[in-house]
Amino acid sequence: MTRAPDAPGPAADRARWRAFAVCLGAGFMTLLDVSIVNVALPSIEASLEAGPSELQWIVAGYTLAFGLSLVPAGRLGDVLGRRGVFVAGLTAFVVASAACGLATSAEMLAVTRLLQGVSAGVLNPQVVGLIQQLFTGRERARAFGLFGATIGISTAAGPLLGGALLAAFGEAEGWRAVFLVNVPIGAVLVPLALRNLPAPHRSPRKLGLDVGGLVLMGASVLCVMLPFIAAAEGAAGAPWWLLGAGAALLVAFAWWERRTERAGRSPVLPAALLATRSFTFGAAVGTAYFAGFPTIFLVGTLYLQLGLGLTPLQAGLVQTPFALLGALSAAKSGRLVGRFGRWTVVVGIVVMMVGVAGVDVTVGRVDGVAAAWAMAAWMAVAGLGNGAVISPNQALTLDEVPVAQGGTAGGVLQTAQRIGTSVGVAVVTSVFFATLARDRGALAGGFGPALQVGLRVTLGLIAVALVAAVVDALRRRHAPEAFSPRGAPPPA
Repeated sequence: MTRAPDAPGPAADRARWRAFAVCLGAGFMTLLDVSIVNVALPSIEASLEAGPSELQWIVAGYTLAFGLSLVPAGRLGDVLGRRGVFVAGLTAFVVASAACGLATSAEMLAVTRLLQGVSAGVLNPQVVGLIQQLFTGRERARAFGLFGATIGISTAAGPLLGGALLAAFGEAEGWRAVFLVNVPIGAVLVPLALRNLPAPHRSPRKLGLDVGGLVLMGASVLCVMLPFIAAAEGAAGAPWWLLGAGAALLVAFAWWERRTERAGRSPVLPAALLATRSFTFGAAVGTAYFAGFPTIFLVGTLYLQLGLGLTPLQAGLVQTPFALLGALSAAKSGRLVGRFGRWTVVVGIVVMMVGVAGVDVTVGRVDGVAAAWAMAAWMAVAGLGNGAVISPNQALTLDEVPVAQGGTAGGVLQTAQRIGTSVGVAVVTSVFFATLARDRGALAGGFGPALQVGLRVTLGLIAVALVAAVVDALRRRHAPEAFSPRGAPPPA
Protein backbone atom coordinates (compact mmCIF):
# COMPACT_ATOMS: atom_id res chain seq x y z
CA MET A 1 0.00 0.00 0.00
CA THR A 2 1.30 3.46 -0.86
CA ARG A 3 1.95 5.53 2.25
CA ALA A 4 2.09 9.29 2.62
CA PRO A 5 5.49 10.54 3.83
CA ASP A 6 4.07 11.48 7.24
CA ALA A 7 2.42 8.06 7.74
CA PRO A 8 5.24 5.55 8.35
CA GLY A 9 3.36 2.85 10.25
CA PRO A 10 0.03 1.11 10.87
CA ALA A 11 -0.90 3.46 13.72
CA ALA A 12 -0.44 6.49 11.48
CA ASP A 13 -2.44 4.72 8.75
CA ARG A 14 -5.35 4.23 11.14
CA ALA A 15 -5.10 7.87 12.24
CA ARG A 16 -5.29 9.08 8.65
CA TRP A 17 -8.36 6.99 7.90
CA ARG A 18 -10.05 8.18 11.10
CA ALA A 19 -9.42 11.75 9.99
CA PHE A 20 -10.79 10.86 6.56
CA ALA A 21 -13.94 9.42 8.16
CA VAL A 22 -14.52 12.77 9.90
CA CYS A 23 -14.09 14.54 6.55
CA LEU A 24 -16.63 12.22 4.92
CA GLY A 25 -19.14 12.84 7.71
CA ALA A 26 -18.85 16.61 7.37
CA GLY A 27 -18.98 16.49 3.57
CA PHE A 28 -22.04 14.24 3.66
CA MET A 29 -23.87 16.60 6.03
CA THR A 30 -23.25 19.80 4.03
CA LEU A 31 -24.01 18.24 0.64
CA LEU A 32 -27.11 16.50 2.02
CA ASP A 33 -28.55 19.96 2.70
CA VAL A 34 -28.50 20.72 -1.03
CA SER A 35 -31.12 18.03 -1.74
CA ILE A 36 -32.91 17.33 1.54
CA VAL A 37 -34.65 20.72 1.64
CA ASN A 38 -36.48 20.24 -1.66
CA VAL A 39 -39.05 17.79 -0.29
CA ALA A 40 -39.73 20.15 2.63
CA LEU A 41 -40.54 23.20 0.48
CA PRO A 42 -44.33 22.64 0.31
CA SER A 43 -44.40 22.25 4.11
CA ILE A 44 -42.30 25.40 4.55
CA GLU A 45 -44.63 27.25 2.19
CA ALA A 46 -47.68 26.25 4.25
CA SER A 47 -46.12 26.68 7.69
CA LEU A 48 -44.39 30.03 7.17
CA GLU A 49 -46.68 31.34 4.41
CA ALA A 50 -43.67 31.61 2.13
CA GLY A 51 -44.15 33.07 -1.32
CA PRO A 52 -42.27 32.08 -4.49
CA SER A 53 -39.46 34.59 -3.89
CA GLU A 54 -38.83 33.32 -0.36
CA LEU A 55 -38.73 29.73 -1.63
CA GLN A 56 -36.23 30.75 -4.29
CA TRP A 57 -33.98 32.40 -1.72
CA ILE A 58 -34.22 29.40 0.60
CA VAL A 59 -32.85 27.17 -2.18
CA ALA A 60 -30.73 29.47 -4.35
CA GLY A 61 -29.44 31.58 -1.46
CA TYR A 62 -27.79 28.55 0.16
CA THR A 63 -26.13 27.53 -3.11
CA LEU A 64 -24.98 31.07 -3.96
CA ALA A 65 -23.49 31.68 -0.52
CA PHE A 66 -21.87 28.23 -0.70
CA GLY A 67 -20.28 29.02 -4.07
CA LEU A 68 -19.01 32.50 -3.24
CA SER A 69 -17.37 31.24 -0.03
CA LEU A 70 -15.35 28.44 -1.63
CA VAL A 71 -12.39 30.38 -3.03
CA PRO A 72 -11.63 32.60 0.01
CA ALA A 73 -12.25 29.67 2.38
CA GLY A 74 -9.80 27.50 0.48
CA ARG A 75 -7.24 30.26 0.77
CA LEU A 76 -7.94 30.60 4.51
CA GLY A 77 -7.29 26.90 5.02
CA ASP A 78 -4.07 26.98 3.01
CA VAL A 79 -2.67 29.88 5.03
CA LEU A 80 -4.14 29.49 8.54
CA GLY A 81 -4.31 25.69 8.74
CA ARG A 82 -7.12 23.43 7.64
CA ARG A 83 -8.11 21.93 10.99
CA GLY A 84 -8.98 25.26 12.60
CA VAL A 85 -10.93 26.47 9.56
CA PHE A 86 -12.66 23.07 9.28
CA VAL A 87 -13.82 23.19 12.92
CA ALA A 88 -14.91 26.83 12.59
CA GLY A 89 -16.92 26.08 9.45
CA LEU A 90 -18.46 22.94 10.97
CA THR A 91 -19.44 24.76 14.17
CA ALA A 92 -20.96 27.64 12.20
CA PHE A 93 -22.88 25.16 10.04
CA VAL A 94 -24.38 23.48 13.12
CA VAL A 95 -25.39 26.83 14.65
CA ALA A 96 -26.89 28.03 11.34
CA SER A 97 -28.79 24.73 10.97
CA ALA A 98 -30.30 25.22 14.42
CA ALA A 99 -31.28 28.78 13.48
CA CYS A 100 -32.94 27.46 10.29
CA GLY A 101 -34.90 24.89 12.26
CA LEU A 102 -36.10 27.53 14.75
CA ALA A 103 -36.99 30.17 12.14
CA THR A 104 -40.31 31.91 12.76
CA SER A 105 -40.75 33.50 9.34
CA ALA A 106 -39.88 32.83 5.73
CA GLU A 107 -37.58 35.87 5.68
CA MET A 108 -35.72 34.61 8.74
CA LEU A 109 -35.30 31.18 7.17
CA ALA A 110 -33.96 32.71 3.95
CA VAL A 111 -31.35 34.71 5.91
CA THR A 112 -30.27 31.76 8.04
CA ARG A 113 -29.97 29.64 4.89
CA LEU A 114 -27.51 32.21 3.55
CA LEU A 115 -25.46 31.83 6.74
CA GLN A 116 -25.70 28.06 6.45
CA GLY A 117 -24.44 28.27 2.86
CA VAL A 118 -21.46 30.43 3.87
CA SER A 119 -20.45 27.97 6.59
CA ALA A 120 -20.80 25.02 4.17
CA GLY A 121 -18.61 26.90 1.70
CA VAL A 122 -16.00 27.42 4.43
CA LEU A 123 -16.03 23.73 5.35
CA ASN A 124 -16.04 22.06 1.92
CA PRO A 125 -12.59 23.19 0.63
CA GLN A 126 -11.00 21.98 3.87
CA VAL A 127 -12.41 18.49 3.23
CA VAL A 128 -10.82 18.39 -0.23
CA GLY A 129 -7.57 19.94 1.04
CA LEU A 130 -7.31 17.48 3.94
CA ILE A 131 -7.79 14.52 1.60
CA GLN A 132 -4.93 15.84 -0.56
CA GLN A 133 -2.84 16.36 2.59
CA LEU A 134 -3.51 12.94 4.10
CA PHE A 135 -3.04 10.73 1.02
CA THR A 136 -0.82 10.34 -2.03
CA GLY A 137 -0.81 8.17 -5.13
CA ARG A 138 -3.35 5.36 -5.35
CA GLU A 139 -4.57 5.98 -1.81
CA ARG A 140 -5.54 9.51 -2.81
CA ALA A 141 -7.44 8.19 -5.83
CA ARG A 142 -9.20 5.71 -3.55
CA ALA A 143 -10.04 8.42 -1.01
CA PHE A 144 -11.48 10.73 -3.67
CA GLY A 145 -13.44 7.81 -5.06
CA LEU A 146 -14.97 7.21 -1.63
CA PHE A 147 -15.71 10.92 -1.31
CA GLY A 148 -17.43 10.86 -4.70
CA ALA A 149 -19.50 7.88 -3.56
CA THR A 150 -20.43 9.84 -0.43
CA ILE A 151 -21.72 12.66 -2.63
CA GLY A 152 -23.84 10.19 -4.57
CA ILE A 153 -25.22 8.66 -1.38
CA SER A 154 -26.07 12.10 0.03
CA THR A 155 -27.93 12.94 -3.18
CA ALA A 156 -29.91 9.70 -2.96
CA ALA A 157 -30.53 9.94 0.78
CA GLY A 158 -31.62 13.60 0.78
CA PRO A 159 -35.16 13.25 -0.58
CA LEU A 160 -35.75 9.98 1.28
CA LEU A 161 -34.44 11.24 4.62
CA GLY A 162 -36.36 14.51 4.25
CA GLY A 163 -39.55 12.62 3.46
CA ALA A 164 -39.01 10.25 6.39
CA LEU A 165 -38.47 13.14 8.82
CA LEU A 166 -41.62 14.87 7.60
CA ALA A 167 -43.56 11.62 7.96
CA ALA A 168 -42.25 11.13 11.50
CA PHE A 169 -42.77 14.67 12.79
CA GLY A 170 -45.76 15.73 10.69
CA GLU A 171 -45.87 17.84 7.54
CA ALA A 172 -46.95 20.99 9.40
CA GLU A 173 -43.76 21.43 11.44
CA GLY A 174 -41.69 18.42 10.38
CA TRP A 175 -39.65 20.59 8.01
CA ARG A 176 -37.81 21.91 11.08
CA ALA A 177 -36.34 18.44 11.66
CA VAL A 178 -34.77 18.62 8.19
CA PHE A 179 -32.46 21.33 9.56
CA LEU A 180 -32.26 20.31 13.22
CA VAL A 181 -31.01 16.81 12.32
CA ASN A 182 -27.64 18.46 11.61
CA VAL A 183 -27.25 19.55 15.24
CA PRO A 184 -26.61 16.14 16.88
CA ILE A 185 -24.48 15.03 13.92
CA GLY A 186 -22.36 18.16 14.20
CA ALA A 187 -22.12 17.82 17.98
CA VAL A 188 -20.44 14.44 17.42
CA LEU A 189 -18.22 15.56 14.52
CA VAL A 190 -16.72 18.68 16.18
CA PRO A 191 -14.89 16.85 19.01
CA LEU A 192 -13.90 14.08 16.59
CA ALA A 193 -12.40 16.69 14.27
CA LEU A 194 -10.43 18.30 17.10
CA ARG A 195 -9.11 14.90 18.12
CA ASN A 196 -8.37 13.25 14.76
CA LEU A 197 -7.57 15.90 12.15
CA PRO A 198 -3.85 16.59 11.64
CA ALA A 199 -2.30 19.50 13.52
CA PRO A 200 -2.36 22.71 11.49
CA HIS A 201 0.74 24.08 9.81
CA ARG A 202 0.50 27.81 9.29
CA SER A 203 1.83 28.98 5.95
CA PRO A 204 4.26 31.91 5.83
CA ARG A 205 2.30 33.26 2.86
CA LYS A 206 0.01 36.24 3.21
CA LEU A 207 -3.72 35.66 2.98
CA GLY A 208 -4.07 37.85 -0.12
CA LEU A 209 -7.82 37.59 -0.68
CA ASP A 210 -9.18 39.34 -3.77
CA VAL A 211 -12.07 40.99 -1.92
CA GLY A 212 -12.84 43.39 -4.76
CA GLY A 213 -13.12 40.55 -7.27
CA LEU A 214 -15.38 38.53 -4.99
CA VAL A 215 -17.67 41.53 -4.41
CA LEU A 216 -17.93 42.30 -8.13
CA MET A 217 -18.60 38.65 -8.99
CA GLY A 218 -21.26 38.29 -6.31
CA ALA A 219 -22.94 41.58 -7.26
CA SER A 220 -23.11 40.60 -10.94
CA VAL A 221 -24.76 37.26 -10.07
CA LEU A 222 -27.29 38.97 -7.80
CA CYS A 223 -28.18 41.42 -10.56
CA VAL A 224 -28.98 38.49 -12.84
CA MET A 225 -31.01 36.63 -10.18
CA LEU A 226 -33.11 39.47 -8.73
CA PRO A 227 -35.32 40.23 -11.76
CA PHE A 228 -36.35 36.58 -12.03
CA ILE A 229 -37.06 36.34 -8.31
CA ALA A 230 -39.25 39.44 -8.52
CA ALA A 231 -41.01 38.10 -11.62
CA ALA A 232 -41.89 34.87 -9.77
CA GLU A 233 -44.14 36.91 -7.49
CA GLY A 234 -46.00 38.17 -10.55
CA ALA A 235 -44.67 41.68 -10.13
CA ALA A 236 -45.34 43.66 -13.27
CA GLY A 237 -42.44 45.97 -12.52
CA ALA A 238 -39.68 43.35 -12.23
CA PRO A 239 -36.33 45.21 -12.47
CA TRP A 240 -35.14 43.73 -15.74
CA TRP A 241 -32.71 46.62 -16.11
CA LEU A 242 -30.57 44.83 -13.52
CA LEU A 243 -29.57 42.35 -16.23
CA GLY A 244 -27.70 45.18 -17.95
CA ALA A 245 -26.16 46.19 -14.64
CA GLY A 246 -25.05 42.59 -14.14
CA ALA A 247 -23.35 42.57 -17.54
CA ALA A 248 -21.58 45.84 -16.70
CA LEU A 249 -20.41 44.44 -13.37
CA LEU A 250 -19.11 41.35 -15.15
CA VAL A 251 -17.01 43.58 -17.43
CA ALA A 252 -15.79 45.45 -14.34
CA PHE A 253 -14.90 42.10 -12.75
CA ALA A 254 -12.78 41.13 -15.78
CA TRP A 255 -10.98 44.50 -15.65
CA TRP A 256 -10.39 44.19 -11.90
CA GLU A 257 -8.96 40.69 -12.25
CA ARG A 258 -6.45 41.83 -14.89
CA ARG A 259 -5.48 44.78 -12.69
CA THR A 260 -5.10 42.57 -9.61
CA GLU A 261 -2.87 40.08 -11.41
CA ARG A 262 -0.69 42.80 -12.94
CA ALA A 263 -0.14 44.19 -9.45
CA GLY A 264 1.29 40.82 -8.37
CA ARG A 265 -1.66 39.80 -6.19
CA SER A 266 -3.80 36.65 -6.38
CA PRO A 267 -7.05 37.16 -8.36
CA VAL A 268 -10.19 35.06 -8.04
CA LEU A 269 -9.81 33.95 -11.66
CA PRO A 270 -6.15 33.78 -12.80
CA ALA A 271 -5.52 34.55 -16.46
CA ALA A 272 -3.49 31.34 -16.79
CA LEU A 273 -6.63 29.31 -16.09
CA LEU A 274 -8.61 31.11 -18.77
CA ALA A 275 -5.76 30.43 -21.19
CA THR A 276 -5.99 26.69 -20.45
CA ARG A 277 -8.48 25.43 -22.98
CA SER A 278 -9.50 22.28 -21.12
CA PHE A 279 -10.42 24.43 -18.13
CA THR A 280 -12.30 27.03 -20.18
CA PHE A 281 -14.44 24.47 -21.99
CA GLY A 282 -14.90 22.31 -18.90
CA ALA A 283 -15.98 25.26 -16.77
CA ALA A 284 -18.49 26.26 -19.46
CA VAL A 285 -19.89 22.72 -19.50
CA GLY A 286 -20.06 22.57 -15.70
CA THR A 287 -21.65 25.99 -15.22
CA ALA A 288 -24.37 25.47 -17.84
CA TYR A 289 -25.05 21.89 -16.71
CA PHE A 290 -25.34 22.84 -13.04
CA ALA A 291 -27.63 25.70 -14.00
CA GLY A 292 -30.01 23.08 -15.39
CA PHE A 293 -30.06 19.70 -13.70
CA PRO A 294 -30.51 20.63 -9.97
CA THR A 295 -33.67 22.58 -10.80
CA ILE A 296 -35.37 19.34 -11.90
CA PHE A 297 -35.65 18.24 -8.28
CA LEU A 298 -36.97 21.58 -7.07
CA VAL A 299 -39.84 22.01 -9.55
CA GLY A 300 -40.35 18.24 -9.71
CA THR A 301 -40.94 18.10 -5.96
CA LEU A 302 -43.50 20.91 -6.12
CA TYR A 303 -45.30 19.07 -8.94
CA LEU A 304 -45.32 15.73 -7.10
CA GLN A 305 -46.50 17.06 -3.74
CA LEU A 306 -48.71 20.01 -4.61
CA GLY A 307 -49.84 18.86 -8.05
CA LEU A 308 -50.26 15.11 -7.58
CA GLY A 309 -50.82 15.18 -3.82
CA LEU A 310 -48.00 12.78 -2.94
CA THR A 311 -46.49 12.77 0.54
CA PRO A 312 -42.90 14.02 0.95
CA LEU A 313 -41.70 10.44 1.38
CA GLN A 314 -43.47 9.30 -1.79
CA ALA A 315 -42.01 12.27 -3.69
CA GLY A 316 -38.55 11.28 -2.45
CA LEU A 317 -39.07 7.72 -3.67
CA VAL A 318 -40.02 8.95 -7.15
CA GLN A 319 -36.70 10.79 -7.39
CA THR A 320 -34.58 8.00 -5.91
CA PRO A 321 -34.03 6.13 -9.23
CA PHE A 322 -32.18 9.18 -10.53
CA ALA A 323 -29.63 8.95 -7.71
CA LEU A 324 -29.32 5.15 -7.81
CA LEU A 325 -28.75 4.92 -11.57
CA GLY A 326 -26.50 7.97 -11.37
CA ALA A 327 -24.32 6.27 -8.76
CA LEU A 328 -24.11 3.14 -10.94
CA SER A 329 -23.04 5.02 -14.08
CA ALA A 330 -20.66 7.25 -12.08
CA ALA A 331 -18.86 4.13 -10.84
CA LYS A 332 -18.25 3.09 -14.46
CA SER A 333 -17.52 6.56 -15.85
CA GLY A 334 -13.88 6.66 -14.74
CA ARG A 335 -13.01 3.77 -17.05
CA LEU A 336 -15.12 5.21 -19.87
CA VAL A 337 -13.58 8.68 -19.74
CA GLY A 338 -10.10 7.15 -19.86
CA ARG A 339 -11.07 5.42 -23.11
CA PHE A 340 -13.42 7.86 -24.83
CA GLY A 341 -12.48 11.20 -23.27
CA ARG A 342 -14.90 14.11 -23.73
CA TRP A 343 -17.30 11.97 -25.78
CA THR A 344 -18.25 10.23 -22.52
CA VAL A 345 -19.62 13.54 -21.26
CA VAL A 346 -21.36 14.25 -24.58
CA VAL A 347 -23.20 10.93 -24.49
CA GLY A 348 -24.04 11.45 -20.81
CA ILE A 349 -25.60 14.83 -21.50
CA VAL A 350 -27.63 13.44 -24.42
CA VAL A 351 -28.99 10.58 -22.26
CA MET A 352 -29.76 13.08 -19.50
CA MET A 353 -31.71 15.25 -21.95
CA VAL A 354 -33.67 12.22 -23.19
CA GLY A 355 -34.75 11.50 -19.62
CA VAL A 356 -35.78 15.11 -18.96
CA ALA A 357 -37.68 15.26 -22.26
CA GLY A 358 -39.46 12.04 -21.27
CA VAL A 359 -40.62 13.65 -18.02
CA ASP A 360 -41.79 16.68 -20.02
CA VAL A 361 -43.94 14.57 -22.34
CA THR A 362 -45.28 12.45 -19.47
CA VAL A 363 -46.52 15.27 -17.24
CA GLY A 364 -48.25 16.87 -20.21
CA ARG A 365 -50.32 13.77 -20.96
CA VAL A 366 -50.68 11.71 -17.78
CA ASP A 367 -52.06 12.53 -14.34
CA GLY A 368 -52.20 10.88 -10.94
CA VAL A 369 -50.23 7.82 -9.80
CA ALA A 370 -49.46 6.81 -13.40
CA ALA A 371 -47.63 10.10 -13.90
CA ALA A 372 -45.51 9.47 -10.80
CA TRP A 373 -44.54 5.96 -11.97
CA ALA A 374 -43.64 7.20 -15.45
CA MET A 375 -41.70 10.12 -14.01
CA ALA A 376 -39.66 7.73 -11.83
CA ALA A 377 -38.76 5.67 -14.93
CA TRP A 378 -37.65 8.70 -16.92
CA MET A 379 -35.73 10.05 -13.91
CA ALA A 380 -33.80 6.76 -13.90
CA VAL A 381 -32.79 7.42 -17.52
CA ALA A 382 -31.76 10.98 -16.64
CA GLY A 383 -29.72 9.71 -13.67
CA LEU A 384 -27.93 7.21 -15.89
CA GLY A 385 -26.77 10.09 -18.07
CA ASN A 386 -25.96 12.35 -15.12
CA GLY A 387 -23.47 9.86 -13.68
CA ALA A 388 -21.42 10.08 -16.87
CA VAL A 389 -21.24 13.88 -16.79
CA ILE A 390 -20.14 15.41 -13.49
CA SER A 391 -17.04 13.46 -12.40
CA PRO A 392 -15.72 12.91 -15.96
CA ASN A 393 -16.16 16.61 -16.69
CA GLN A 394 -14.12 17.51 -13.61
CA ALA A 395 -11.32 15.16 -14.63
CA LEU A 396 -11.27 16.54 -18.17
CA THR A 397 -11.49 20.14 -16.99
CA LEU A 398 -8.39 19.81 -14.81
CA ASP A 399 -6.49 17.58 -17.24
CA GLU A 400 -4.38 20.35 -18.83
CA VAL A 401 -4.11 22.49 -15.68
CA PRO A 402 -0.61 22.49 -14.13
CA VAL A 403 -0.44 20.60 -10.84
CA ALA A 404 0.57 23.77 -8.98
CA GLN A 405 -2.71 25.41 -10.03
CA GLY A 406 -4.90 22.36 -9.39
CA GLY A 407 -6.29 23.60 -6.07
CA THR A 408 -7.17 27.02 -7.43
CA ALA A 409 -8.70 25.52 -10.56
CA GLY A 410 -10.82 23.10 -8.52
CA GLY A 411 -12.08 25.93 -6.30
CA VAL A 412 -12.93 28.17 -9.24
CA LEU A 413 -14.73 25.31 -11.00
CA GLN A 414 -16.85 24.53 -7.95
CA THR A 415 -17.65 28.22 -7.53
CA ALA A 416 -18.76 28.49 -11.17
CA GLN A 417 -20.98 25.42 -10.76
CA ARG A 418 -22.65 26.74 -7.58
CA ILE A 419 -23.24 30.12 -9.20
CA GLY A 420 -24.72 28.35 -12.21
CA THR A 421 -27.11 26.50 -9.90
CA SER A 422 -28.16 29.73 -8.17
CA VAL A 423 -28.95 31.49 -11.44
CA GLY A 424 -30.66 28.39 -12.85
CA VAL A 425 -32.90 28.06 -9.80
CA ALA A 426 -33.92 31.72 -10.11
CA VAL A 427 -34.71 31.44 -13.83
CA VAL A 428 -36.48 28.05 -13.84
CA THR A 429 -38.60 28.67 -10.75
CA SER A 430 -39.55 32.09 -12.10
CA VAL A 431 -41.08 30.63 -15.29
CA PHE A 432 -42.55 27.75 -13.26
CA PHE A 433 -44.49 30.02 -10.91
CA ALA A 434 -45.48 32.40 -13.72
CA THR A 435 -46.96 29.49 -15.71
CA LEU A 436 -48.67 28.10 -12.62
CA ALA A 437 -50.41 31.41 -11.94
CA ARG A 438 -51.69 31.47 -15.52
CA ASP A 439 -52.78 27.81 -15.91
CA ARG A 440 -54.28 26.88 -12.54
CA GLY A 441 -57.12 24.90 -14.11
CA ALA A 442 -54.93 22.70 -16.29
CA LEU A 443 -53.52 19.21 -15.69
CA ALA A 444 -52.55 18.48 -12.05
CA GLY A 445 -54.00 21.81 -10.98
CA GLY A 446 -51.71 23.68 -13.35
CA PHE A 447 -48.55 22.07 -11.97
CA GLY A 448 -48.24 19.84 -15.05
CA PRO A 449 -47.91 22.71 -17.56
CA ALA A 450 -45.74 24.65 -15.09
CA LEU A 451 -43.35 21.71 -14.79
CA GLN A 452 -43.26 21.32 -18.57
CA VAL A 453 -42.22 24.94 -19.09
CA GLY A 454 -39.63 24.69 -16.32
CA LEU A 455 -38.16 21.53 -17.81
CA ARG A 456 -37.91 23.14 -21.24
CA VAL A 457 -35.85 25.96 -19.79
CA THR A 458 -33.75 23.31 -18.06
CA LEU A 459 -33.25 21.53 -21.38
CA GLY A 460 -32.14 24.81 -22.94
CA LEU A 461 -29.51 25.31 -20.25
CA ILE A 462 -28.27 21.73 -20.56
CA ALA A 463 -28.15 22.16 -24.35
CA VAL A 464 -25.59 24.95 -23.84
CA ALA A 465 -23.47 22.45 -21.90
CA LEU A 466 -23.88 19.95 -24.73
CA VAL A 467 -22.63 22.44 -27.35
CA ALA A 468 -19.56 23.28 -25.25
CA ALA A 469 -18.85 19.57 -24.69
CA VAL A 470 -19.11 18.74 -28.42
CA VAL A 471 -16.79 21.62 -29.35
CA ASP A 472 -14.26 20.46 -26.78
CA ALA A 473 -14.54 16.85 -27.99
CA LEU A 474 -13.82 17.97 -31.56
CA ARG A 475 -10.91 20.10 -30.33
CA ARG A 476 -9.40 17.15 -28.48
CA ARG A 477 -9.45 15.02 -31.65
CA HIS A 478 -6.52 17.11 -32.88
CA ALA A 479 -4.70 17.14 -29.54
CA PRO A 480 -1.27 15.47 -29.55
CA GLU A 481 -2.12 13.17 -26.61
CA ALA A 482 -5.27 11.41 -25.49
CA PHE A 483 -6.77 12.15 -22.12
CA SER A 484 -4.90 10.65 -19.18
CA PRO A 485 -6.04 11.61 -15.66
CA ARG A 486 -3.45 13.28 -13.46
CA GLY A 487 -4.83 11.95 -10.22
CA ALA A 488 -8.25 12.29 -8.73
CA PRO A 489 -9.85 15.72 -9.00
CA PRO A 490 -11.99 17.12 -6.22
CA PRO A 491 -15.59 15.99 -6.53
CA ALA A 492 -18.37 18.47 -7.31
